[in-house]
Amino acid sequence: MITLITKYFPNLSEQQLKQFAALYDLYAEWNSKINVVSRKDFDQLYLRHILHSLAIAKVCQFEAGARVLDVGCGGGFPSVPLAIMFPDVKFVSADSIGKKITVVKGVCEGADIKNIDARNTRVEQIQEKFDYVVSRAVTEMPAFVKWIWTKIQKGQKGTLPNGILYLKGGDLREELAATKIKWTEYNISEFFEEDFFETKKVVYTQK
Repeated sequence: MITLITKYFPNLSEQQLKQFAALYDLYAEWNSKINVVSRKDFDQLYLRHILHSLAIAKVCQFEAGARVLDVGCGGGFPSVPLAIMFPDVKFVSADSIGKKITVVKGVCEGADIKNIDARNTRVEQIQEKFDYVVSRAVTEMPAFVKWIWTKIQKGQKGTLPNGILYLKGGDLREELAATKIKWTEYNISEFFEEDFFETKKVVYTQK
């Protein structure tokens, strides 16, 4: 299934190809112990989790040295695929559920991903500042923005100014309007042709 990744990202290094290829068996092994990917769609791991996470890389290319926080990372999406894609970027993957962080650490170790710091913590307890915050449908946007807004530093460490890149589906107008900040919506179907992405979006706002 790695062909699904190389179809849209043809210039991956040998190391990146090896890492993406390793993810299936690693997640299969960890998922049998700790259920982080729904069993009914596990065979769609590369489509629904890995490629979906990489939609962020189609919207913004992070610069070397950028710091990215993944809030409520679950089993490591979107940060694990993004960390493979951007090996010179520093990721912090945070989740309040300890066993999910156990999976992230185990997958990183197995796939030789060295640029993720996986933390079992609530986002409110994180003190550092980041260039970008990424996440995948963790909560309603107004609450999410409240949690993380002060953790983003102004500047530009990628092809877009620093800010939030959030994976979400459906009609978001009301939810985004409630945050009182300006958002740009990117339809993932413009990057990837598979039907799964028809209603999926990356929403972005700059700090």
